[in-house]
Amino acid sequence: MRTLLLKKEEVRKLISMKEVIGTVEEAYRAFSANSVMQPPYTGIHLPAPRGEIDFKLSYYEGNEVISMKSSSGAFPDNPKLYGVPSSMGTILLFDARSCALMCVMDGSLVTGLRTGAAGAASAKVLARKDAKVIGAIGTGQQARMQIRALREVIDIQGIKAWSRTAEKMASFQADIERDFGLPVALATSAQDVVASSDILVTTTRGTGPVVEAKWVKPGTHIIAIGADQQGKQELDPALFKHAKIVHDSTAQCCEKGESWHPLTRQIITMNDIHGELGEILLGRKPGRENDEEITIFDSTGMAIQDNTTATKIYQNAVVNKIGEFFEFIE
Repeated sequence: MRTLLLKKEEVRKLISMKEVIGTVEEAYRAFSANSVMQPPYTGIHLPAPRGEIDFKLSYYEGNEVISMKSSSGAFPDNPKLYGVPSSMGTILLFDARSCALMCVMDGSLVTGLRTGAAGAASAKVLARKDAKVIGAIGTGQQARMQIRALREVIDIQGIKAWSRTAEKMASFQADIERDFGLPVALATSAQDVVASSDILVTTTRGTGPVVEAKWVKPGTHIIAIGADQQGKQELDPALFKHAKIVHDSTAQCCEKGESWHPLTRQIITMNDIHGELGEILLGRKPGRENDEEITIFDSTGMAIQDNTTATKIYQNAVVNKIGEFFEFIE
């Protein structure tokens, strides 16, 4: 049994953002069609100053692959003491027919890519057709990934960005203008960004609202990325009262996503949730229905996105003869 080993730079070369948007859409359709087994993820929080490591597992009957991803973060002493990054990821792919190990690949890029692609997949069916201005609240690496993905599906004319750190805002502006040739204006406040945006992307680590309901204009599409655990929050719960709410996974979003807040405060009920993105992609439910709707995509991230994306990377590697095979089982 030969197992393929793929390093970070090899993974980077093996898939385009356009392909990732396709694998993420496939993942959403599969999840909403009940073609996926995806147990709740588990993790270990280690004693300070160490952080945590999480494990996400999924099986997809469409490709007969089982994926397992480990993601570690917040290990500040790693570079100095151990010569490794403070955050790392590894993905294992198993042939579900035999459970033999097919591939070991660096997973640090896959999470960022598929999360960025999730926002673009939502924009295709939930943003206005004439959306041109992207607002970014939060200017870290995931904000960059969101722009990278959105430019594949939206004719972006401008970007307005804000974060609490002026240095990070300036770095974001320089990177986006250099890498994508898109003009970036730096805002003086989160409200300034919201008021200017056709599509609003929130990628902060916030534990309280950074977007007030009264700031959001009709027709805005919101891609809410930051709230993926209980305690995290970016949006005013009142915003959900008159919005079309779409989830990646309703079970996850109601437990630990942005939607948890308005639900627990009884601002909305489960009946107010429009559905999952996969249901829209399958044609079971409509996407945007008019130019006045405020739409919210509450994204908590799912293991099946890792599965479909990593499988495509593996397939591309085999076709292009990239990576190193080793005998794992002799």
